[in-house]
Amino acid sequence: MATTAPTGSPPSPPSLTHPPPPRKLTSVKALSESPGLSSIPSIYTFPEQPNHEPVSDTKEPIPTIDFSLLISSNPDERSKTIRELGKACRDWGFFMVTNHGVPERMMKAMIEVCREFFELTEEEKGESEGKHVLDPIRYGTSFNPSLDKILYWRDYLKIFQHPAFHSPSNPPSFSAIALEYSKRTRGVMKEIVRGISESLGLEDKYIEKASSLENCLQIMVANLYPPCPQPELAMGLAAHTDHGLLTLLIQNDTVGLQVLHKDKWVNIHPIPNSFLVNIGDHIDILSNGKYKSVLHRAVVNDRDVRISIALAHGPAADVAVNPAPMLLEDGQNPLAYPAIKYKEYVELQQSSKLDGKSYLEHIRNRGI
Repeated sequence: MATTAPTGSPPSPPSLTHPPPPRKLTSVKALSESPGLSSIPSIYTFPEQPNHEPVSDTKEPIPTIDFSLLISSNPDERSKTIRELGKACRDWGFFMVTNHGVPERMMKAMIEVCREFFELTEEEKGESEGKHVLDPIRYGTSFNPSLDKILYWRDYLKIFQHPAFHSPSNPPSFSAIALEYSKRTRGVMKEIVRGISESLGLEDKYIEKASSLENCLQIMVANLYPPCPQPELAMGLAAHTDHGLLTLLIQNDTVGLQVLHKDKWVNIHPIPNSFLVNIGDHIDILSNGKYKSVLHRAVVNDRDVRISIALAHGPAADVAVNPAPMLLEDGQNPLAYPAIKYKEYVELQQSSKLDGKSYLEHIRNRGI
């Protein structure tokens, strides 16, 4: 049984045409805890062995944005930080955000309550099992088991947090913790979006208004990556980009996220009490490709559980997002993407199998 907490916000996005429900599968957590498990079933084995690709622990550090300077009343400090933010979007598409004002205890509580959810019995977690890709609460495994020929070493819980707030009923403390956390992170997200808007040479609230950010579709995705006896054969999640504007991610202290930077996979090491932020496909669209969403993936290990919690923030569900006209005026930057309603884009991505940036390429190729 799941609960919905009224917030006075607009209702959930309208229902869409949904693909058939995925086949019933055992969770990866249950599989990983099987007595004597020394090898993984063939359904989890990737023949290309993507974990054998070269990985770089680059000496070029991932950019760090000091949030307190981004919202500073000192115009020089703020302008300098906005320039740094624009460079981070151009060069990496990923950056750490420090001094963001969300209490560390709240971030730790969010990770812990998600851990408690995954520790529930299979029957209890099954109460949150969704049937369709846009159900507001959906527990499952892999990415899209109805299409995945090879399954990912991952269990997940996806919950719509805004414009209507949803929560599983178990653990009992989940709702209160997630509600406060989702509110605080939306505030951080809005300020970063304003900074990105200015860094593009747009009015500070251009992206906010163009995407109806007050009614943004905010989706929490909690991921569990259990220890894997053959991590070199499995994948936590294949290379992909995110569908929204910005994703804010926290995780426990286990390394597992890799970002494609300068054609090399780079391990991202967690920084305590910080958000890892990446731009999504809809910043790519709004900027007409000036700021590109970047491929990233999750790998697994044979020792430690990795938990990550991503809050994906997109435009309002019914908003059709297209490139900012002001970025096309010089004639040097032809229109790259047609307008598409955000809910249609999310459904397209979530109903497909992971295949790099194919969702963005799909709409690019639909014609202008």
